[in-house]
Amino acid sequence: MSISTPNAISTPSTSPTITTDALIIGFGKGGKTLAAKLSAAGRKVVVAEASADMYGGTCINIGCLPSKSLILSAEQARRDGANSTPETREAAFEAAIKEKRRVTSMLRDKNYHKLADQDNITVITGRAHFTGPHSVEIATAEVPVAVTASKIFINTGATPRIPDIPGIHTTPGVYTSTGLMDLDDMPQRLVIIGSGFIGLEFASMFADFGTAVTVLQHNAEFLPREDADVAAAIRAQLEAQGVKFLFNADTKAIAPAADGGVRLSVAVKGMTRGASQACDSTPAGTGNAHTDITGATDTTTTTSPTSNPTDHATMSHVQTKPSDDGEPRFAEPAEARFCLTTDAVLVATGRTPNVEGLHLEAAGVELTERGAVKVDELLRTTAADIWALGDVNGGPQHTYISLEDYRVVWSQLNGSDRPYTVKDRKHVPSSTFLATPYSRVGLNEREAKAAGLDYVVKRLPVAAVPKAQVMRRPDGLMKAIVERNTGRILGAMLLSVESHEVINIVKLAMDLDAPASTLRDMVFTHPTIAEALNDLFA
Repeated sequence: MSISTPNAISTPSTSPTITTDALIIGFGKGGKTLAAKLSAAGRKVVVAEASADMYGGTCINIGCLPSKSLILSAEQARRDGANSTPETREAAFEAAIKEKRRVTSMLRDKNYHKLADQDNITVITGRAHFTGPHSVEIATAEVPVAVTASKIFINTGATPRIPDIPGIHTTPGVYTSTGLMDLDDMPQRLVIIGSGFIGLEFASMFADFGTAVTVLQHNAEFLPREDADVAAAIRAQLEAQGVKFLFNADTKAIAPAADGGVRLSVAVKGMTRGASQACDSTPAGTGNAHTDITGATDTTTTTSPTSNPTDHATMSHVQTKPSDDGEPRFAEPAEARFCLTTDAVLVATGRTPNVEGLHLEAAGVELTERGAVKVDELLRTTAADIWALGDVNGGPQHTYISLEDYRVVWSQLNGSDRPYTVKDRKHVPSSTFLATPYSRVGLNEREAKAAGLDYVVKRLPVAAVPKAQVMRRPDGLMKAIVERNTGRILGAMLLSVESHEVINIVKLAMDLDAPASTLRDMVFTHPTIAEALNDLFA
């Protein structure tokens, strides 16, 4: 199971007891930026990081940047046709992993030295836990180091949420995103548990490499928080890449398969076709008795099953509840059971704040009901002179929000007359790097409707954008929500090539309270994707 604790590593030469102005627990974006700023202001800073593999934080090591490096390599493999044969797929994947490791290693080293080479900053590698309101012990690979600090900043990020499924922690071939991005060999088949945007990014990426991808979704609606037309367009794009979806699917157990792969027992609600043999009693690796669930009667959901067991996760041996005489009963079963056999499983069921082992209670730091560090609008915890930045405080899990959190905290430390607060933050954009990137900011149509706003919907097919045609990337749609009487931009959803760049223009207009007519009449260079905003907001 590639869900592991960080490696133990040695600590820099340092005194076993340190008194400092500031202690930052975690080397993430907000914390490292704050450390550099405090150091420049002449304050002594200690930065504690649990693993030398995480200098610089999640984004550069196991998040944004390594995943985007692999996504770009996968896109190149698709364009070049390198995903067409087993030999070329393996070569492309091996080269992509090598490049990803080069990039992350280089960035990790730069981030470490950017702090550690400063006279006012001491970087200690080891796990930290509170021993009192302003005291922390850092367990290094050599000796524990006691640190007392006037101000403490918790910046420990988030960790993958692992569902309670029998076998998930003990079966080889089951990965979080961290482990899946560091494989030496490309899986020919991949099952993804979870269909949030992280899972979909990996589905798109591995499909581009040539992996046969099956996504298991717990409920019946795809991307339930997005507008139906946008969700349908995203799903169609992924299916065009070869990604298969199975809805209303709950993974009940995971175990090794005889062929060295992974076997999943999956329950699907609303299905009325099956066989009497239970998944758990099926000999491992006998997945050739493939069951195509396309023909199953299903009134509760839509499924996109595999149709070729050699291409995707092999489905076999559906189990239904037997009748009193022992025969299979097909009338109104609560669920049907399937065995899925695959080479690798990605667990993509969300991330949870990383607070385990911090002993926050020793400092009087409380948690929210969702397990995040409880903070106010200034990111102050329930303990005096202790703040929490980034994913650990339960806010949006983006690197740029961690940077924003640094701005909130620094505005309190630099003598500002009016500190910047979380409530001052406007219109957080997001981008999901699929084969056609999806970016959005503000309200979508369902949210505007739920809020009772009077709005108009603006739509533009990406195929109508000249630059998209020139780039041979005409897939997707652009959609915007505009308040009817004021022309105020309420939100935008861009499923388009280069949407991750264009969305920032829309955000800026919204931040400045510029009406939709501003983007409608703005002079853009040509040909660009950005100039599509002229037509979108017309």
